Amino acid sequence: MHKAWVIHDYTGFEGLSLEQFPTQDPGPGEVRLRIEAFALNWGDMDLMENRYSFSFSAFPARIGMEAAGIVDAVGAGVEGIEIGARYCTLPHFYDNRGASAESLVVNARYLTPAPAGLSAVESASIWMQYLTAYYPVVELARAQPGKAILVTAATSTAGSAALEIGRSCGATMIGTTRYDYNKPYLEAAGADHVIVTDSSGDGVAEQLRTLTGGKGIDAAFDSVGGGLMKEYVGALAKDARIFFYGMLDKEFPTIPYAALFQSNALFQAYSVFNYLEDDEHCPKGIAWVNSALARGDIKPNIDRVYPMDEYVEACRYLKEPRRSHGKVVIETGIT
Repeated sequence: MHKAWVIHDYTGFEGLSLEQFPTQDPGPGEVRLRIEAFALNWGDMDLMENRYSFSFSAFPARIGMEAAGIVDAVGAGVEGIEIGARYCTLPHFYDNRGASAESLVVNARYLTPAPAGLSAVESASIWMQYLTAYYPVVELARAQPGKAILVTAATSTAGSAALEIGRSCGATMIGTTRYDYNKPYLEAAGADHVIVTDSSGDGVAEQLRTLTGGKGIDAAFDSVGGGLMKEYVGALAKDARIFFYGMLDKEFPTIPYAALFQSNALFQAYSVFNYLEDDEHCPKGIAWVNSALARGDIKPNIDRVYPMDEYVEACRYLKEPRRSHGKVVIETGIT
């Protein structure tokens, strides 16, 4: 038997309960992990309220897409995965195989070895944020010197990851935040410029044009949607791309067709899941993140660590306006 966090309807994290489940054996192509630590993600929070791009197939539903643990069993046909070694789960739609648990059976394709030198907590914290940011910033926007990339809600883990990644590629990175006190954090993360959206003064588009010498931004990595998009689209450079991957405003944006026509820009509804399901893109992203970790271009940033039985309290903390930033991680206590 093992413990796992589950919900019984779409009531959000306040409806979570910690329950006992039989420990399963892995089937063909599957691996079982003894979970040491798992991370909180906004996708899980939205999924618990049925506001995600997927829905659960049945209840009770287990939560969580990001974890690190020790392999203790492999199913038939699994090759190259070592029993007793630490592995991490990759972002995927887990349905009723959530990782917020002491034990997890997962398809072997959604595992990767934990990076050398990282603890279980650090290993559980990196793949969702860095892979989410890697594909749009590096592969699609082609971050490099001379390119300017806007990151909205840049204090989010994926947002700060985008700043780190863009800086390592030499691009000019511009982050937005609602609070002036977040500026030092974003500048340390890799922002060349920070726009405080709730402050008075010039509009967002005008600030962006000024910061880019009139050229405008080459890409936007946008987790906000709603009203912010219409504030920055007036500063799109020619052939710019908008990567829309979240709805912190809790509403879909109105696609700014006029601005897209004027700048020959593209609007892309982006999900990292599509790239990790691809046999070419997935290993390329994993290799890049491992290499960047080894170079020191990116590094785990843990805000708080909670014990297994305080998962709901950790979710409450994640929802609060914070002056400290980084991943929130749960340790199961399993060794």
